[in-house]
Amino acid sequence: MLSHMEVGVHEAKTTLSALLRRVAAGEEITITSGGQPVAILIPAQRRRERALGIDDGLFTVPDDFDDPLPDDILKAFEG
Repeated sequence: MLSHMEVGVHEAKTTLSALLRRVAAGEEITITSGGQPVAILIPAQRRRERALGIDDGLFTVPDDFDDPLPDDILKAFEG
């Protein structure tokens, strides 16, 4: 579970770099204004490395994929 702390807007402005280091380490920080929560700083999700070709073989493009559409289907688009 993430640890959590609250800071006021003024403190957040003056210690932003330190707050961001804490967030990067996994902490969640609520920024308050007048005692009311206005924003939450949470760690950004790291982007996973994209693997190419993982869907290879799941779909085969038919040979007639780019052939002209039949007249009845073309008319349905026009009407």
